[in-house]
Amino acid sequence: MTISFDLTKNSQISVEHYNKMAREVMRPISRKYDEEEHALPVEWVDHWWNEGRKGAPVDIAEATDGFVTICIQAEEICWGDCGLYLRMPTPALGGSAVGAAGTPEQQQRFLGPFREDGHPIWGAMAITESSAGSDASAIETTADFDAETEEWILNGTKIFCTAGAQASTIDGGLTVVWATVDKSAGRGGIKSFVVPANTPGMELIGCEKKMGIRASDTATLRFENCRIPKDHLLGNPDVQKKSAKKTGDKGFKGAMATFDASRPIVAAMAVGVGRASLDFLKEEFERQGVPIRYDAPPRELTAFERDVIEMEADLQAARLLTWKAAWMMNTGKPNNLEASMAKAKAGLAVTKICQKAVELLGPVGYSRKILVEKWFRDAKINDIFEGTQQINQLIVARRILDYPSAMLR
Repeated sequence: MTISFDLTKNSQISVEHYNKMAREVMRPISRKYDEEEHALPVEWVDHWWNEGRKGAPVDIAEATDGFVTICIQAEEICWGDCGLYLRMPTPALGGSAVGAAGTPEQQQRFLGPFREDGHPIWGAMAITESSAGSDASAIETTADFDAETEEWILNGTKIFCTAGAQASTIDGGLTVVWATVDKSAGRGGIKSFVVPANTPGMELIGCEKKMGIRASDTATLRFENCRIPKDHLLGNPDVQKKSAKKTGDKGFKGAMATFDASRPIVAAMAVGVGRASLDFLKEEFERQGVPIRYDAPPRELTAFERDVIEMEADLQAARLLTWKAAWMMNTGKPNNLEASMAKAKAGLAVTKICQKAVELLGPVGYSRKILVEKWFRDAKINDIFEGTQQINQLIVARRILDYPSAMLR
């Protein structure tokens, strides 16, 4: 039996299409928007909305790659600039949450078609709070139902909302907010709510100043008596105090399934950033007459060659884990374990690769003359958001050992 790791024709077209976009559109403005944190990258937004969102010119009759292609897109565009990738006008995490927890009718209503007037849109997910980070079940934001007006009333504050500024303030945007409808029910009381942009009671407090991905806006949102229609609660409104698996409820578990889709994408983002650093490192040393001798015996390799080969191996392992998790999404297979494995491996790999690239390039790698120091700063977030390294390792251990969360913390 032969296993092929070659990309399909359509996937290869996607690689070339998005790499060209990353090289010609993103790299030239990468430093500018790193310096001008929180400024809207108009050149990139306009290009993506008018050209990028159309996708690569693939053969639709043979288009079976689906989620793998999304991860390929993420890797190539983040090879250009990870922060700009997070500024793309798309439903993004908000759309993933609607897809995971919403009914088919809600998915159609909230996700498509978007903005027929031709203007860009953004989506965001508001889950993290000052007292609820890795433990999403500790959410304190509340959602109370007003039977008289048939509206949900949201109260609470959310932090670290990627694309939260655009999604909450530009018409057509949406923010998916996680809140509890019944604190006594624990996780069973946590539901997801769609809040359209500029809804009264939703306030943009500000954006974080960050070490990396500075082109991306990372917002703090306050909800104060924020009213939304009854049918903006995603999925089943009933509080299920029994196992969601037994009842079929898609509340907390449905919302958590968002990460089974988003973690492979974040892993692909990490691979893109790591590859950017590794490509530059190899090209620079080859320019100086120091190529990598792949055919030399291990004992004859220089320390530099051994480092690069190890970096390449880590990068390839992360990529293959990512593609496997994405392929499982395509085929409808549960990928909770594989998504967390990909995210954990890629987060470690990108941090190690980018740090080593700065180290091997010496003072020039540490300077702002080239983008390697920026990629080093961009790298670490891939090991933090969408579940930290520690959380993903816990998930992997629980799935392998078949332990519930109470038995392994």
